[in-house]
Amino acid sequence: MIQENVSLKAHNTFGLDVKAKRFATFNSINELKSLLSENQSSELFILGGGSNVLLTQDVSALVLKNELRGIEITSDSDDVTLVKAMAGEVWHDFVMFAVEQGLGGIENLSLIPGSVGAAPMQNIGAYGTEIKDVFHSLEALKISTGEIEVFNADQCNFGYRESVFKRAMKGEYVIVSMTLRLSRNSKINTSYGAIEARLSEMNVTAPTIKDVSDAVIHIRQTKLPDPKEIGNSGSFFKNPVISKKQFEELKSKFPDVANYPVDEDHIKIAAGWLIDQAGWKGKTLGTYGVHKNQALVLVNYGGSQGKDIYQLSEDIMANVKEIYGIELEREVNVI
Repeated sequence: MIQENVSLKAHNTFGLDVKAKRFATFNSINELKSLLSENQSSELFILGGGSNVLLTQDVSALVLKNELRGIEITSDSDDVTLVKAMAGEVWHDFVMFAVEQGLGGIENLSLIPGSVGAAPMQNIGAYGTEIKDVFHSLEALKISTGEIEVFNADQCNFGYRESVFKRAMKGEYVIVSMTLRLSRNSKINTSYGAIEARLSEMNVTAPTIKDVSDAVIHIRQTKLPDPKEIGNSGSFFKNPVISKKQFEELKSKFPDVANYPVDEDHIKIAAGWLIDQAGWKGKTLGTYGVHKNQALVLVNYGGSQGKDIYQLSEDIMANVKEIYGIELEREVNVI
């Protein structure tokens, strides 16, 4: 059933009180097909967990909230276990399912907000792991035909927080499920210092996937605000990747710049470091601002408008460009 003039405040992690002119949820693929068939001329906005979107205005499009549920192991062996999750599942719930089953591969992605469907769209990543590392396939419904199509990793064209669904095929498909390649014998990834430090605090010398998950959860809870308490979308900006030549020039001016090698020719710069050093960390502008513990996170303390947070991001991007000559890019989708 389509509702009219529905507040989306409870459906986006920034907690922005904008309205959808028309709003409906779907709990099955058949329900989704019916909604699409009955509204063929309507502009659509598919909404998942609302954790990677900044709503700057009321939404005139028909908002369809993905509530497809279900997780199942479709193939199980000593080396590889295929696990399928429907797109409306909460991402962290999926990670916990895997951990409880002793299936490794996504424990480093614990506590990332959002839905399963957004994970491949964004190629989410954290602490040395990305979706593309364990991706097997996804099912997506093509809006123009109502048919389900299967995509492998190559067809998804994954990049840094990118996929074909975010660029070339944006708005053409609704992701309905994703299948990952997990393993009961996966190699534990503790390459990030923060994880190693937390495991040491836990007196863990031979970590299990649950230990790594627990460590990541603790780190994220310490560094990042809970969207249930302070409106936010997690990391607002991508870490910029620059050429080695540009990096050498940057380092000559800013010797302490936080960086991570990507390959022989490119270096990833910590966007949080750039924003912090530019003086934005902890800056408050009335009811919104930059989080005190993590400069990558823009926050809504209550009652803010999306356009104000957007303007803040514009100001930060301009300032970083002026100081460092680096153009930041938003990770969130701006509506």
